Amino acid sequence: MSEALLEMKDIQKTFPGVHALDHACLNVRSGEVHALVGENGAGKSTLMKVLNGIYKKDSGQIIYKGEEIELSGPLDAQRRGIGMIHQELNLMPHLTVAENIFIGKEPMVGGVFLDKKKANQAAKELLASMHLEISPTRTIKSLTVAKQQMVEIAKALNNNSELFVMDEPTSPLTDAEIEELFRFIRQLREAGRGIIYISHRLDELWQISDRITVMRDGQYVGTVNTADVTKQEIISMMVGRVIYEEPKQQSCVQPEAPVVLEAKHLVAANVKDVSFELHKGEILGFAGLVGAGRTETVRALFGADPRVSGEIFVNGEKVEIHSPSDAVHHGIGYLSEDRKTFGVATGLSVRDNCVMADLENYCIGPIVNDKKIDVVSKDYIQKISIKTPSMRQLVRNLSGGNQQKIVIAKWLIKRCNVLIFDEPTRGIDVGAKSEIYKLMNKLIEEGKSIIMISSELPELLRMSDRIVVMSEGSITGELDICEATQTNIMTLATMNM
Repeated sequence: MSEALLEMKDIQKTFPGVHALDHACLNVRSGEVHALVGENGAGKSTLMKVLNGIYKKDSGQIIYKGEEIELSGPLDAQRRGIGMIHQELNLMPHLTVAENIFIGKEPMVGGVFLDKKKANQAAKELLASMHLEISPTRTIKSLTVAKQQMVEIAKALNNNSELFVMDEPTSPLTDAEIEELFRFIRQLREAGRGIIYISHRLDELWQISDRITVMRDGQYVGTVNTADVTKQEIISMMVGRVIYEEPKQQSCVQPEAPVVLEAKHLVAANVKDVSFELHKGEILGFAGLVGAGRTETVRALFGADPRVSGEIFVNGEKVEIHSPSDAVHHGIGYLSEDRKTFGVATGLSVRDNCVMADLENYCIGPIVNDKKIDVVSKDYIQKISIKTPSMRQLVRNLSGGNQQKIVIAKWLIKRCNVLIFDEPTRGIDVGAKSEIYKLMNKLIEEGKSIIMISSELPELLRMSDRIVVMSEGSITGELDICEATQTNIMTLATMNM
């Protein structure tokens, strides 16, 4: 059995109104991939920020390579050989690969000038040792996200890191890119490095990890050998209850349900003559591979991207939608897959985000009616179970699942009857997913209608009443949920390719 590379014992961390870590523990061996899982808000990120020196622990022990350490900050962690590969990559996009790898440790000529030739050669040798075909002179922005991640890892290797923390490394990657990343993770493991692997994609854990540690509500739940445990057992440890995700057997839409939204012959960038209908009380799923044109279709429908041609009908009447404000005026709300950029203002409070799309109705001239905002925000925080210490909490401090609920609250307060969910559970843990699913079903019961784009086929099969499949910008088929399977969805998704 490999020796313990890292031990975190009884780590405590509190913030105002929040006990983020309560006697949290983690033990990582040299030469293992150790998965760290838990619901959003379970304390995983906080624990890793303590390990990286971003947060100072209130109490507890960090023992690294057999020695108890106190970290003064991220640079201290880096010097000790702890490399953090963040979900939002920490690279300079306009600099070259070599410049990013050696930033802060640049080889110099005469102690004054950067020795680019030496940096490029050293970067080339480092990348070659990783079996990566990446030119050291290419700019970071010209690389795929997968290649950027490899550069981030190379940067950590250049800092002599022995322990790597990887936070949701596969969330933006294609299947081929994921396999490339896994190949390199195995290479690191064989070299004796320790890897802490954080992911909400539980199926990945059996492909890449040796052990799994589960956290819940800031506390340590347990550590198990991956080979000895099932996915359902991990889920039960994470949420403290059993969650079943059975496919929907038949459509719940009434036969006489009216058409609330219709698109006819939409043409836009990567959208080729797309037509479909959405009925009242329906969840219409959109399936397809990366680049199929699903997001481009709904963005053109919502007015977020220009469309070349096509018609849109709301409740049977033709409408003109040239901007998101036009779409919202006609009762259409859009929950982007990138909620932190397009969904919420993370630097504002929960209450401010809730009324953001409808602020004009909470003002009398230039005067904001704060009391009215407080009432409606409190109402929706309770109605859709947003977990927050207060309505004045900054959104950036909430979990991904609760941020998603705030986006939903925003459009409900705006009285939108058609909601477009683009990857509604991306980056959200299994417990929060279940809550989002329940909320979507509740909205349907209240008479709303939903378009849902998802790259997770089990999610589409669980939630949809009907599934539209796209490939290369065109609709290649439409399936009622009673006839939909992963196989026939993928058959349609790979047509015209």
